[in-house]
Amino acid sequence: MTEDGAYVLEDTGESLEDYDVDNAAEEASGDTQSSPSPAPATGSSSQALQEENQKLKDQYLRRLADFENYRKRVEREKGDYFKYALSDIVRELVPVLDNFERALASSAGDPPSELRTGVEMICKQFSDALSRSGVRSVGEPNVSFDPTFHEAVMREENESVPNNTVVDVFQKGYFLHDRLVRPAMVKVAVGGPEKSESESESES
Repeated sequence: MTEDGAYVLEDTGESLEDYDVDNAAEEASGDTQSSPSPAPATGSSSQALQEENQKLKDQYLRRLADFENYRKRVEREKGDYFKYALSDIVRELVPVLDNFERALASSAGDPPSELRTGVEMICKQFSDALSRSGVRSVGEPNVSFDPTFHEAVMREENESVPNNTVVDVFQKGYFLHDRLVRPAMVKVAVGGPEKSESESESES
């Protein structure tokens, strides 16, 4: 403060009365506007974020696909379990049916009797029950040998029939739905002519 009571700036010695307040305000505003603002995201950082987002999206889709495959596999295994749960039981029961059929075949020339009629009824009832559970027999003669459900226990030279023809069935085979429970035991003729394509297609 000077002797006349005016305020003086220390750096210039100017009095407060001579000081341009408006000019000072504009300078202060200019300093504020010229202060650096936060730099916007560069192109490289934006690209990195997009790549990270795509990576996370791909991971999510892979996990989702893995879970869906797992769910389908579990459902399929569960269905197969219930579908083929009777396999062991059927494997134990079909020999009983074999014995019924052998008994009827051995007494085919005997006079009709109530015993035979009763055995025929039991055999049919037993066979029908297995059929309702999805069991079907396989093993007819005069067809081409198929290793997927035939088991050749005997071979004979026979030129009168096509080669690899089943000429006799010793024991029927059985399927449970589309799964082989027991192969058919058969005799196969060899040494004959090969079957033509039309004959093979007619059998299939």
